[in-house]
Amino acid sequence: MNILHIDCSPRRESHSRQLSSALVEKLLTILPDARISRRDLGREPIPHAGADYATALATPASLAAAGRSATAVFLAEQLIQEVERADVVVIGTPMNNFTVPSVLKAWIDQILRVGRTMKSTPAGKVGMLQDRPVFVAIASGGVFAGERANQPDFLTPYLTAVLGCIGLNTVHYLPLQGTAFIDEARADELRRSLVATTEPAMVSLVRSLA
Repeated sequence: MNILHIDCSPRRESHSRQLSSALVEKLLTILPDARISRRDLGREPIPHAGADYATALATPASLAAAGRSATAVFLAEQLIQEVERADVVVIGTPMNNFTVPSVLKAWIDQILRVGRTMKSTPAGKVGMLQDRPVFVAIASGGVFAGERANQPDFLTPYLTAVLGCIGLNTVHYLPLQGTAFIDEARADELRRSLVATTEPAMVSLVRSLA
């Protein structure tokens, strides 16, 4: 069992980090022998796609000429293989201005690649990766879901679309909302409640891997 744990907040004690860590800890109570692969985009951001990478991806011919080991695509290949080795992915991210932070977008831009993680068909893009559960811990200062929602949500539909584009369709969202207006005791209570809601999905995951 391999868990890929990704965090996106630059703050060491952020709500999204604490929630993603709680998710991983819960997984480890169910699968104590699981191995953790860490990708901290918030503390160690990856570079945004540069000119060489954009040129390599411009056409099928230019990508074939570049190859997987070329400097322009080496990082993307490394990130894709991290996902491929994972049985489950845990992502902790803040909601920044209604959507994902730029560090997560940079990761997405590297792992979505025609001919490697997705293919184009007359009906649209089709994922080439095997599906695996993805747990997304979201922290938002405002409220974007439920009856009290007062701001738009472009994060969850966007992530659903891009992850589904490469074949990751089993996505579970855990929104910790209104963090600008709650104290740590309330935040801890909400974290525990959110993690508890994922236990059936985690148990189902274990059974599918047995």
